[in-house]
Amino acid sequence: MPDKSDKHTGKKIRKYRNLLGLSQVALEDKSGVPSNTIARLERGEHTASTPVLRKLARALGVTVDDLLN
Repeated sequence: MPDKSDKHTGKKIRKYRNLLGLSQVALEDKSGVPSNTIARLERGEHTASTPVLRKLARALGVTVDDLLN
């Protein structure tokens, strides 16, 4: 079940995505993570697995720690 840390992680994903000027669909293309999953993560409605966090971090040019902290 999602919690406060999921909302924080979602905000970080959105922040880095916006800094790169990427839409959710463009991030899907770069990361392989479906855009509907990205949307749910950004809204804090879903808890990301470690593999998903790794894919997103790689596509955004940041570390997993950057997304979590």
